[in-house]
Amino acid sequence: MTTTDSTARADQPRHRVRRLRLHSQHQAIVVMRADCHVCRAEGFASRSQVLVANGRRQVQATLFQIEGESMLALDEIGLSETAWDLLGVAEGDEVRVSHPPAMDSLADVRRRIYGNRLDTTAFSEIVRDVVAGRYTDVHLAAFLTASAALPLDEEETVSLTRAMVNVGDRLRWDAAIVVDKHCIGGLPGNRTTPIVVAIVAANGLVMPKTSSRAITSPAGTADMMETLAPVDLDIATLRRVVEAEGGCIAWGGAVHLSPADDIFVRVERELDIDTEGQLIASVLSKKIAAGSTHVVIDIPVGATAKVRGKDVADRLAERMTAVAARFNLAARCLQTDGSQPVGRGIGPALEAFDVLSVLHNKSDAPDDLRQRAVTLAGAALEIGGKASQGSGAALALSTLAGGAAWKKFEAICEAQGGLRTPPQARHVYPLVAPRAGRIVHIDNRKLARLAKLAGAPGAKAAGVFMEVRLGDDVDRGQPLFHVHAETPGELAYALDYAARAGDIMIVGS
Repeated sequence: MTTTDSTARADQPRHRVRRLRLHSQHQAIVVMRADCHVCRAEGFASRSQVLVANGRRQVQATLFQIEGESMLALDEIGLSETAWDLLGVAEGDEVRVSHPPAMDSLADVRRRIYGNRLDTTAFSEIVRDVVAGRYTDVHLAAFLTASAALPLDEEETVSLTRAMVNVGDRLRWDAAIVVDKHCIGGLPGNRTTPIVVAIVAANGLVMPKTSSRAITSPAGTADMMETLAPVDLDIATLRRVVEAEGGCIAWGGAVHLSPADDIFVRVERELDIDTEGQLIASVLSKKIAAGSTHVVIDIPVGATAKVRGKDVADRLAERMTAVAARFNLAARCLQTDGSQPVGRGIGPALEAFDVLSVLHNKSDAPDDLRQRAVTLAGAALEIGGKASQGSGAALALSTLAGGAAWKKFEAICEAQGGLRTPPQARHVYPLVAPRAGRIVHIDNRKLARLAKLAGAPGAKAAGVFMEVRLGDDVDRGQPLFHVHAETPGELAYALDYAARAGDIMIVGS
């Protein structure tokens, strides 16, 4: 990531850049010869952190080294795509390479590792360095793990939330009430957001919804929505869409509202963790930055959901509400059924088809998705002052049934760049009931894992399509679900996992 520190001296030797076409996700990587004079003089070793300067544009990057002349000359430096874009260079431009400045905030990370609480200043410095790109994935993993081993208390959660808000942009709206909605995740197929936004905006409330991509799930709201319309909206476009239609469904990472969150999310995804303090700071920082005044939080509770018991859900809701109040954000938390997936589709495109069927009021639309969306939209209409207490769900259902929600959703998609048709997988395979009986258990985590191994969310059409629900009677050989994949290899990989995973669904007698 770019930085404005100026540590490169004018008399330092320069290197000519070469574009390697190396895709390293978000990580800036540079490659140099091990026998390069700068590497020898500065004592650089492989995986050292280096500062590369192109005039006033700078990037802190991870160094990898090669031997021999086959790839680079002594005075050349190879750049990954991320480093190339951040430096704004052209082939053959000259750059300077030096040691990066010391990071005082790492001392605070180490203090946290050893069990000490951090104050507002410490969190601010850590988050500022994270967004400036000074933290490697190792540093990030250390900070996130330290925040999990000793969970953040309320004051630390407030401090982290404030730090995450302060390093990004903030939106402000003319409306006195700006509503939002968020699900903490952990339940496959729970894709209510597009339906809720359409219902709420159709009733005249402002709902600028920014959503995340998947952390540990087969699809985040942004992953799903991307199959229906563009979600990489800059702030000017987002504001235009909301001013025209009252709502949007955009990827939060594209609008720089809480840039630290997307960095943390990327590493959390690799660690497969999502701890309470980080979760609350992640959710609320984006709501505060988006200019929200009221938010509805969906907390699914179930044996294989992210939140497994009512006591944990009660504590999370209490902490979420308390932290939100410190920022003058009114939060209403709803505990919902997390015993099984919502709808039929698990994966970006499959979930999008479920959303469309509900918005189109199709007779075979998944009723659980419809009812959950109506409940959440009803709560938003109540806290937004459009419905009295207890009457929001009825208003939401009539908005959906009358077609106003679909018209609003269609208009939002067009304003964001045009309504799309979700893709369909080329390879579909059924997994069947081993015996006749009744579905008595569904393992959400194994289903989510199966959908990810099939290629979701990167492969938009990949995932799992549910054919049965808890309590359904099935015959021997009847399909329980279908695995969707875009390539034969991904399908085979997913099916191998299904064969080894044990009971993804339990058929009782």
